[in-house]
Amino acid sequence: MSDYVPPFHLTEEIAELGIEIGELLGTLSVSADLSADPRLRRETRIRSIYSSLAIEQNTLSLDQVTDVINGRPVLGPPKDIREVQNAYEVYERMASFDPCSMEDLLIAHRLMMTDLVREAGCFRSGDVGVFSGGRLIHAGTPAAYVPEVMGQLFEWLRTTTLHPLIKSSIFHCEFEFIHPFADGNGRTGRFWQTLILQKWKPVFAWIPVESIIHERQGEYYQALNAASSKGECTGFVAFMLTAIRDTMKRIITAQQAHVGEDVGDHVGENVGEMSVIAILKRMPKASANTIAEMTHLSSRQIERILARLKQEGRIARHGSARNGYWEVIDTK
Repeated sequence: MSDYVPPFHLTEEIAELGIEIGELLGTLSVSADLSADPRLRRETRIRSIYSSLAIEQNTLSLDQVTDVINGRPVLGPPKDIREVQNAYEVYERMASFDPCSMEDLLIAHRLMMTDLVREAGCFRSGDVGVFSGGRLIHAGTPAAYVPEVMGQLFEWLRTTTLHPLIKSSIFHCEFEFIHPFADGNGRTGRFWQTLILQKWKPVFAWIPVESIIHERQGEYYQALNAASSKGECTGFVAFMLTAIRDTMKRIITAQQAHVGEDVGDHVGENVGEMSVIAILKRMPKASANTIAEMTHLSSRQIERILARLKQEGRIARHGSARNGYWEVIDTK
């Protein structure tokens, strides 16, 4: 048995966040409704893929990602199209993966990165670093030690008694710190945290980590960089749990404001917010109908999203309904 223990200490903030999320999960209770809706399940999966790849600078829009997955021709960089095709295959096989299996992680990476990198499905053979503006901000674990260190991380994951919310976030942080692959570490790490959480509570299939992080991309990288600088992941865990808590609160608030309506609509709305914001940044004059067509949400859902974002001060409307435009104020 490995003596490896991740650099983490349980704080009062993290304990309280875990309790609060547990209470929110009890309030949400949507998994049965959602699992019976294959349309929503597919749409949410597509948004997860779009979000995770957009974080990695994939240039395809949500609409284009949907077309690629549906087998329609798309005008875009071949590499970006291949990334979507690969990711969809991985997400379609999510239920078959064991989150405590390093072998399954390698299979997932191979599927995710086939025809994109030479070492797809293999731990990297060379050393790597993460750079920002030409400055090295993190050096991954030396390649010779990666298999051993990853084995220790998975042994810890199998044996730890920490709560799934906490251990999934620690795994995510430590995985990114080790940086075990030549490329594809970010998308694989996010996928694996979603996998851990879904195996614990199926509702996380509709509150995916990828979409949550896409909404807070700047904060996400700040939390990872801070964890690397400090040599411990407590702050990153607090960030992830806060983001999950806030997302769940928004879903529940939307549910309670529209009692008797399809709960699945509100989960779809929540994970679609970042898509609406992205569209408004590119097309400030886009109408609700245009946004609905681009996101594959209903006009009713788009109107609710716009109203909520406006009420929260994240967007502002200027001018008349016909000739005015939207201003994006805050993308958190």
